Amino acid sequence: MRTCRQMTAIVGPLFAAADVHAQQKYPSKPIRLIVPYATGGGADIFARSLSQKLTESFAAPVVLDNRTGAGGTIGTEIAVRADPDGHTMVLVSAGYAANAALYKLPYDAMNDVAPIALIGETGLVVTIHPSVRINNIRELIAYDKASPGKLSDGSSDNGGTTHLATELFNQMAGTKMAHVPYKGTGAALNDLLGIAVTTAKRSNAVPDIPTVDETVPGYEAVQWFAILGPKALSKNIVSRWNREINRILQLPDVKECMAGEGLEPAGGTPDRFREVLERDIAKWQNVVKVAGIQTGH
Repeated sequence: MRTCRQMTAIVGPLFAAADVHAQQKYPSKPIRLIVPYATGGGADIFARSLSQKLTESFAAPVVLDNRTGAGGTIGTEIAVRADPDGHTMVLVSAGYAANAALYKLPYDAMNDVAPIALIGETGLVVTIHPSVRINNIRELIAYDKASPGKLSDGSSDNGGTTHLATELFNQMAGTKMAHVPYKGTGAALNDLLGIAVTTAKRSNAVPDIPTVDETVPGYEAVQWFAILGPKALSKNIVSRWNREINRILQLPDVKECMAGEGLEPAGGTPDRFREVLERDIAKWQNVVKVAGIQTGH
């Protein structure tokens, strides 16, 4: 199967500055797509494939700019503060909504941005060490309630999407697992066995693994990727980006690429993306409040 990794191309250096106020046909210069996460990660890998397709769509280079730090907020702020001429966009993940629930950000996560489109969605996988004889979510809940304090949950960071997803589970299932933040996903996933996924429906990538919702009705925690731009983008530019992304998501090689990374194409209107943002920010704000999560930021 051809994956996003196999489709990845080397992206050249950033473009020279141009007169951003020149009245020219859009785009009038290379487009900067900020990826506020480290190179080699899932967001970065897919962004490189997407940038190739967008370059063809706009007949202008779409150049990636990895600006990491502060859980994605540094790169995102650069995009939010950019000239709203459509030549700077940012690819964000579901962590964007988690950050809005956790931190006092230098921008308003809802009102300082122009939602463009959801790109892809996937679920998290509930996993457990094989030495613990638990085979499903029902057994996990029963074990925790019978032996309080014996189970702990690990995630890739403190306050990230995986942490908040587990806190949501504790609140809905009545469990009390202690959180243990790891330095990265790899360490947290070592020697674990998957028992459930966190999306509302089963994942096409792992259809035999049940959802948490099948045991805890109403539970859902979705990892998504999407495109945002500065608040004052014109409706024409927002519409054009949204149209091109929805078209690209229907291409067979893009679908294959996304499936290789465990992603399902999302798409839809800017309003649909805005609704997802509002839903997730409100959800994680409530989780943070109930759990009393302190981040130190």
